[in-house]
Amino acid sequence: SFLPAATTMSTLWSVSSCRRSLQCLHRYPSYHVKRTLRVKADVVNRPIFGCTSHSRTIQTKSINKGSLSHQAIEKVCILGSGNFGSAMSTIIGKNASSLPFVDSQVNMWVYEEDFGNRKLSEIINTEHENRKYLPGYKLPENVVACPDLGTACKDATLLVFVLPHSFLPHLLDNIRNVVGPSCRGVSLIKGMDFDPVQKRPIRLSQMIEKGMGRDFQCGVMMGANVAKEVAAGQLCESTLATRFKSPDLDEQTRLIFHRDESFRVQHSYDVAGAEACGALKNIYALGAGFVDGAGLGGNTKASLLRVGLHEMKQFCRTFFHGVEDSTFTESCGVADLITTCYGGRNRLCAEEFAKRKHLMGAIDSDSCHALWNQIEEELLKGQKLQGTHTTLDAYAAIENENALRDFPLLKTIYGIAFDSQPVKTIVDGIRVTNR
Repeated sequence: SFLPAATTMSTLWSVSSCRRSLQCLHRYPSYHVKRTLRVKADVVNRPIFGCTSHSRTIQTKSINKGSLSHQAIEKVCILGSGNFGSAMSTIIGKNASSLPFVDSQVNMWVYEEDFGNRKLSEIINTEHENRKYLPGYKLPENVVACPDLGTACKDATLLVFVLPHSFLPHLLDNIRNVVGPSCRGVSLIKGMDFDPVQKRPIRLSQMIEKGMGRDFQCGVMMGANVAKEVAAGQLCESTLATRFKSPDLDEQTRLIFHRDESFRVQHSYDVAGAEACGALKNIYALGAGFVDGAGLGGNTKASLLRVGLHEMKQFCRTFFHGVEDSTFTESCGVADLITTCYGGRNRLCAEEFAKRKHLMGAIDSDSCHALWNQIEEELLKGQKLQGTHTTLDAYAAIENENALRDFPLLKTIYGIAFDSQPVKTIVDGIRVTNR
């Protein structure tokens, strides 16, 4: 009944797209949607050097806004265009083009840089590929790279944070006054900050909420999500943890990320637990890399994973309230730990660190830091490690609590990563203490 009388469903949608639209309209009956034919790529008048108001020509649906009730069309902005940010744009972009309550255009803020002799944003907007950080994978044409932060975030209702957390202070200062009045956020950043005065960990979603002000709410999405596999459409799961103003808004947010055939998202209310898991697993990925670099085998790595999961639980109980045991069996917990300990940048760099440190012999803390920086630059080509920073912060927090004896594996990983401890001593930390 929401289609014009002269329009047939077969003209406008594929069967799968129609099914998704009907499901959303059943859930959100206040939305009245008028679909139009997709604009062909060869006639799209897309701006080359960033997003402007004229880039609306790429939209694949038009909205009869006069028929909306109290809710407005979602306007999504992805903050970050690195490896994982670009991979997630393939999911969000496809969903935005089919969900009736989401604006088709998805802005993606790009930290502008040159690649070859061209601007990265120009390459993304003309070739629909992030050739620097995610080469070989096409991005949806309705994802528009925006090098101007204010333009990218203007009137956004949902911000997706997926960038190094060192960017956050400057970024939040520049966007808090340009987003929509009811804007909320979801952080995909797998790290944490550290309060140097209280010497306690700070969740990045809390930092975002504080920086944005105006009762801004930020959830998290964490899971076993290797970027290239996400971009390739291989099946994976993720955990969305939010406590927005209503369960309907939590579910609406989940639908923006969920694709049943390839990216299955479960919802949780345990924001602290999910976020802590996403950060802490990178510490144990370093340990897994040390195991690989020392040639210690699969049995040793399996033992490391088991003890690592135990210490993740212990850390959460020490520093965060209300963390649920069930969170550790979700994708954000054990699944992400397994994936990152067998793949991912932290394990990769840690394996290389172990090999080089073994050849160098005993080296001091400054030399360890320098070696990490060198490996990061050589292997990651502009991407950043999170595990090293998280290890430093977590160690400082645990030491301040006088609880290092309860975290023998984390203590050992720290000793190998930033002190003169030999790599093969990783096995000494793979044990659970009796409290």
